Amino acid sequence: MMRRRAFLGAGVVGALLAGCDLSLRDGVLNKCIAELPPQLRNDPRLREVWTGLDAAKVWDTHVHVFGDGDSGSGLWFNPRMSSLWNPQEYLRRKIYINASCIDDRPGHIDLSFGANLLAQCRGMAPGFKAMLFAFDWARDEAGGPMRDMSTYHASDEYMATKAAEHPAHFEWVASIHPYDPRALDRLDAAVARGARAIKWLPTAQNIDPASPRCDAYYARLVKLNLPLITHAGEEQAVVGFGEHLGNPLRLRRPLDAGVRVVVAHCASLGHGEELDAAKSGGKPTNFELFVRLMDEPQYRNTLYGDISAVVQSNRIDVLDTLLSRRDWQARLLNGSDYPLPGVVPLIDLHKLVSRGLLDAGWVEPLRALRHGNVLLFDFVLKRNLSFKGQRFANEVFETAPFFVRPA
Repeated sequence: MMRRRAFLGAGVVGALLAGCDLSLRDGVLNKCIAELPPQLRNDPRLREVWTGLDAAKVWDTHVHVFGDGDSGSGLWFNPRMSSLWNPQEYLRRKIYINASCIDDRPGHIDLSFGANLLAQCRGMAPGFKAMLFAFDWARDEAGGPMRDMSTYHASDEYMATKAAEHPAHFEWVASIHPYDPRALDRLDAAVARGARAIKWLPTAQNIDPASPRCDAYYARLVKLNLPLITHAGEEQAVVGFGEHLGNPLRLRRPLDAGVRVVVAHCASLGHGEELDAAKSGGKPTNFELFVRLMDEPQYRNTLYGDISAVVQSNRIDVLDTLLSRRDWQARLLNGSDYPLPGVVPLIDLHKLVSRGLLDAGWVEPLRALRHGNVLLFDFVLKRNLSFKGQRFANEVFETAPFFVRPA
């Protein structure tokens, strides 16, 4: 067991080193404690983080679901992720499994992922919900699935079923590729089954948000009042089709069509090509491009950002801006990017302290929380971030009203 854990630990580091700012001060692997220690569970500070919030409005807007279909769920990992002949992908899968604290024995992965996520939701204040992301295939220009180029797949049907089974804890988000010839019908079907939004990851799914071929899709989103949650900026977690697809400026097309667009992670990684003719050339950061869009008056009621993953060490440079921009608070939505906060080296609590963003007294309780409840860890951490006395407003966490469609 020690040799296995040492191998996995080394693999986690090796798979994440490229492009990531890692810290090993808190270890490598999630210890996956089944129940929080009594001292931590009864810590009054864990109750105080809910002060001022209506927990029934606190929806985690960015929760990934994965599995290998061993329960008959239809969940799917690319087979290369289970092969030692593809060491980077193999270790990436191991990272996700450890971060999720699931049982990786054959026949247990799907069920243990679902059971553990449900247990974590029950460990939050009553009323809290997680928004479960479906994830469509990467598709070719004709809309056909490209399984070899897909990292994983999670169907709309599975997410709708899970949300229907546990309505007190789960909502769901559909993932429908705009190139699929059935896309418009799938949008209608998703809304009929209670989908709250649509999820895209353009660089991984081969979607160009600026393409005119998406116009009918955008018109249907507007008609259905269905927001689009889309990744922007550099993507490091899955195989991609080109970082140009993640340029925030490519989102002008859905915005100009009237779609409510939520930019995942506030485009907080990488650089993008300058696409605005009125601007000079060069490669500004993707976050700078996101800021530009956020400050344009015509998008004040349609452009939003989710703050998932912004506590990762390679993204925290944007926290000063996100915390200090009081005019943005009503346009920021909290999400965890579950299970990634459970990848221990990605979030360096000590670095947040050294930047003046987190009180040192929170380091030890947060370290313990991460090994027992990843959702609670991410929530408590963000509730306690501050920059020059400014914290994220309560409305950043009360996300439900944004997703409730009028009757």
